[in-house]
Amino acid sequence: MATYNGAAFLDQQLASILTQLPEDGQLVISDDGSRDGTWEKLKLLAAQDSRVRLVRGPGRGLLQNFAHALGRADGDIIFLADQDDVWHPDKIEKVLAAFARPEVLAVLHDARVIDGTGKVVAPSYFAIRQTGPGFWHNLKKNGFIGCCMAVRRELVAAALPLPAGIPMHDSYLGLLATCLGQVAYLRCALFDYRRHGGNQTGEQHGGAVKMISQRLGLYRAVRRRARQIKAAGGIDSSAARGGRC
Repeated sequence: MATYNGAAFLDQQLASILTQLPEDGQLVISDDGSRDGTWEKLKLLAAQDSRVRLVRGPGRGLLQNFAHALGRADGDIIFLADQDDVWHPDKIEKVLAAFARPEVLAVLHDARVIDGTGKVVAPSYFAIRQTGPGFWHNLKKNGFIGCCMAVRRELVAAALPLPAGIPMHDSYLGLLATCLGQVAYLRCALFDYRRHGGNQTGEQHGGAVKMISQRLGLYRAVRRRARQIKAAGGIDSSAARGGRC
C-alpha cells in the first residue's frame, strides 16, 4: 500500500485488509510524507499488529512510492492496495485460488464503484473501463488498475527497478505479465473502489500527441524488459509460460 494524506478513509481500508490477512501475511505500507495524521495512525497500528511493516516513502510522487513499497514486499503473492478503498471479505481467498495455475503471473478482478459516503454508484468498474484481455487492448486502453491487481513475487522482481518515463506502475506490471505469462481475469467485484475527488492517481491527461507518446514509451519499456528477461532465461518460476506481446 502507498499512502499520502489518506487519513479520511484509511481506517476502514486497513480493517478490511487485516481482518482477512493470514497470520503469516504482511502489509507493507510506504507513506510519502503525509501531513494529515496518516503517519501517526500507521505508527500506532504497526505497534499493535506485527503484520504491518511501515516504511517512509521516497517523497517523489505516487509512482515511486508504489515502487518503494513493491521493493520491500517479499510475499509469494503481492496484492496492490490503495489507501481509500474497502476490500470485500473474500478477496484474498478468491485471488489466491486464481493463482493455483502456475502460468498465471497476475490476477485482475472487478470492483464496485462507491462515492465518498460509501454509496454504490456503479456495480462494475470493468464495464466502465471496458476491461478485457490482451496486450494491444490494454496498451490502447489500460485495464490494469493497481487496486484490482495481485502479482507473483517473481514478476515484481523482474519488473524492478521501474523504467524511467512510464506513466504508472500498474499498466507496466500488467503488460509485462501478459508478455511473460498469463493474466487471470475474475469478473466478480472483490472490493469497493472509492472515487471521491481526492484520489491519488497516476492518470495523465493531455492531447492525442501526448497520449500516443506515452503509449509508445510504455510499449518500448515493456518490450525491452521482456526481451531482457527472456534472454536471461525467463522468470525464475514455472509461471513464465505462454506469454505473448
